[in-house]
Amino acid sequence: MSSLSIKTDIQVIKIRSKMQLTILLVLALACYTSATKTLVLVDTLATRETHSIFLKALTDRGHEVTIKSADEPSLQLSRYGEYLYDNLVLFAPGVEEFGGSLGVEAIIEFVDEGGNLIIAGSTDATDLIRELATEVGVEMDEEEAKSAVIDHLHYDTKADDGQHTLVTAPPSGLLQSSLVVGDTPSAPLLYRGTGLITDPENPLILPVLRAPSTAYCHNPTEPITDYPHATGENVVLLAALQARNNARVLVSGSLEFFSDAFISAAVNTPDGSFHPVSGNGGVVEAVTKWALKEAGVIRVVDVTHNKVGESSPPSEYTIKDDLEYHITVELLEDGKWKPFKAQDLQLEFVRIDPFVRTTLKPSASGRFSVQFKVPDVYGVYQFKVEYNRIGYTRLYHSTQVAVRPFLHTQYERFIWCAYPYYASAASMMVGVFLFSFVFLHHKEPTPRPKVD
Repeated sequence: MSSLSIKTDIQVIKIRSKMQLTILLVLALACYTSATKTLVLVDTLATRETHSIFLKALTDRGHEVTIKSADEPSLQLSRYGEYLYDNLVLFAPGVEEFGGSLGVEAIIEFVDEGGNLIIAGSTDATDLIRELATEVGVEMDEEEAKSAVIDHLHYDTKADDGQHTLVTAPPSGLLQSSLVVGDTPSAPLLYRGTGLITDPENPLILPVLRAPSTAYCHNPTEPITDYPHATGENVVLLAALQARNNARVLVSGSLEFFSDAFISAAVNTPDGSFHPVSGNGGVVEAVTKWALKEAGVIRVVDVTHNKVGESSPPSEYTIKDDLEYHITVELLEDGKWKPFKAQDLQLEFVRIDPFVRTTLKPSASGRFSVQFKVPDVYGVYQFKVEYNRIGYTRLYHSTQVAVRPFLHTQYERFIWCAYPYYASAASMMVGVFLFSFVFLHHKEPTPRPKVD
């Protein structure tokens, strides 16, 4: 009996170990499939070393990073109609032609399908990279070959090579949005590269970092014969795009802006101030989190509407009904969905034009609510919630409902505004009655005969 029990125990242990192994494999597969896949294309594999801080930060934030050469023959973004990556990082300003099936059209289609893109240029950026930047609404300055951002009043006095192209951009040039750029750094940001030009009329483009007012773009080795194409704060150093499908694109005119050397470098400015570490590190982390949809992402979780006092939505509303509307919104923060908090989320009740526009009241659980009276106009309406704020993804949700007029049994028996008409009708009836009474009972006197 003892040997039989030992064998039974061994079998039980084997079964348990197999089950545990299976569970571990399932969990590992789930983690693998849920990881954000990011493809990084580089000019040379040496970029792994020069930009190791940025690449390690991506891995630490849960990205499955794949680094490949930009001209590798096997490059592809999709297979059998499914995209292989969620994000694309182009750290290859010198690439003449992409390898494999990759091209400008394929990358733009990737963005159109919701993929995120980071482009880093340089003074030697090729026409391919410039064309790609133009496709997303950002123009790299190309009036002069090897055009660079130059500033004779904002440059690093020790690291600059004498051409004043190592610009120390003040933090005041950053976009006023902590969601996009994080906390404002105390130290200037180091930048060496070409300038960017954006259309100020384009509402989808965000100038993340502007050059100082004393900066301009030109070839530092050539004399200035014409007025520079881009000057002052019109020169953008970092630009971002949030497309209408919420895909995000970040364009930088400097690959070195993301490098280990610039992130960890000390800054010496012409006014004599010294900063042990540049402001690049915090800005690079914040702006890449935003560009890769790790920050500023909101979503609608649940929407309900019903008459006040009821719990389920009716098939249709009646004019002048009192109704309540609830919408639950969540914010992605540190990889977890948390209740969204805002004081300016609005609801519109629309039939061609908004008949009701009101602010939703927030709660700690992320549920926004409001009560209002249905307008005295019947038709087909929509509950519309649209939220567009800098740094957040576009939030839009609509629900269509029907509003009907009163049934004939729902009207009041007597209404105050009709009392004059009631009085006139009653007076007419009284008048007819009196007239009839007089007419029926009035007797004319008989005339007396005349006597001769």
